[in-house]
Amino acid sequence: MLKIHNSLSGVKEAFKPITPGRVGMYVCGVTVYDFCHIGHARFLVAFDLVRRYLRYRGYAVNYVRNITDIDDKIIQRAAENGEQIDALTARFIRAMDEDCAALGCERPDHEPRATAHIAGIIDLIGQLQRRELAYVTADGDVCYAVARFPGYGKLSGKRLEDLRAGARVDVDAGKRDPLDFVLWKRAKPGEPSWPSPWGDGRPGWHIECSAMSGALLGDHFDIHGGGMDLKFPHHENEIAQSCGAGRAFANLWMHNGFVNVDSVKMSKSLGNFFTLREVLPRLRHPEVMRAFLLSSHYRGPINYSTVQLDQADAMLTRLYTALRGLPAAAAAAPTPAALAARERFEAALDDDFNSPEAIAVLQELARELNTARAANDSATAAGLADELRRLAAVMGLLRVDAEAWFKLRATAMDAADAAGAALDEAQIEARIAARLAARQARDFATADRIRDELAAAGVQLEDQGRDRTIWRRE
Repeated sequence: MLKIHNSLSGVKEAFKPITPGRVGMYVCGVTVYDFCHIGHARFLVAFDLVRRYLRYRGYAVNYVRNITDIDDKIIQRAAENGEQIDALTARFIRAMDEDCAALGCERPDHEPRATAHIAGIIDLIGQLQRRELAYVTADGDVCYAVARFPGYGKLSGKRLEDLRAGARVDVDAGKRDPLDFVLWKRAKPGEPSWPSPWGDGRPGWHIECSAMSGALLGDHFDIHGGGMDLKFPHHENEIAQSCGAGRAFANLWMHNGFVNVDSVKMSKSLGNFFTLREVLPRLRHPEVMRAFLLSSHYRGPINYSTVQLDQADAMLTRLYTALRGLPAAAAAAPTPAALAARERFEAALDDDFNSPEAIAVLQELARELNTARAANDSATAAGLADELRRLAAVMGLLRVDAEAWFKLRATAMDAADAAGAALDEAQIEARIAARLAARQARDFATADRIRDELAAAGVQLEDQGRDRTIWRRE
């Protein structure tokens, strides 16, 4: 039986969908003002695995992953670039789609954007206001009255009195309580806005997910997921909004852990912040990143380092080596060894999606396959190879032909070595200057292409404002 750790209860629970055979799952997605980073990759791959395994277990999964396409950061970045907001978001959505494809993440069933659900957001805020859980401030914003929702803090385990003791009371004088959060922001000059009963404005961040999950999954659905950093306040506020409006909301909450870089939490301020555009071109193949991310349990922290990536590369190479020269066979009854491996694999993922243990099963299968090949037992080898491919596919691994893997791997190594050796400091500075000129001309496609080319050569860029970029070799 599948058991999933529920962040709401703090324990693993037997998974029982609301509707037998069907699963509704909502995962908080990306705010599209920049390229996806390794932290994004972690939640994208983690919940892609959840969706794949639920489907493998026979469930019809309705997977919703939203896009935040209006936000303070988006508005600020567009202003810094001198770029239209819709052009900025469209550009980074395309980049996100490319990164997801490289990681082997299947597209969600629905990918709603906040700006397409304004009517539903306004309706939900109206419901909260009628229930006296929302109020209009003197500044014209609409805020949620946290103290009026009795269950606030049940997901994060935080108490209102503790939160209030550490809150800055001067953050917003218009709020009744420093813990109250904005549902609708009154329009500022030059910002995008929509008409509403409270005047022109735009939605706050938290309300969009409550509105979009309700629109696409209904008032009651099975799983809500996202990164650990969203547990408070974002997910706590979603519960307050949705349950405050009379909805049952989500039965089970899942949160993936943080990414550390060389054992230190990833942070822009520490200079250890990496986008996928910087990292993926330098790997032997993008599948290495997926294997690395699945090598740790989704709930725990994961340490990003070249050593860990090399280990993931080596693991994949062992699996592909075992399959080398063995074409996919016609469907046949699985051998006893294959069935035993399948049982161990399912037991691992039934235990709260224990991907490291599932990968260990794949490696055991590869060893058994090598033994069968050494003994010239072609029938057993063919059966084990089919099972290895089948189970790996559940994890989104072994996506290419074995021979193609080794060719791609060798090509990537040669290209990276050649590119890294070819660029001296003057050439790097020239490429950065060309990129700056492209940004100033609002030719962001060219600017992105130059950044990707430098990343492939092992040169990482860090923009410091609109007119200055620093770089470092990796």
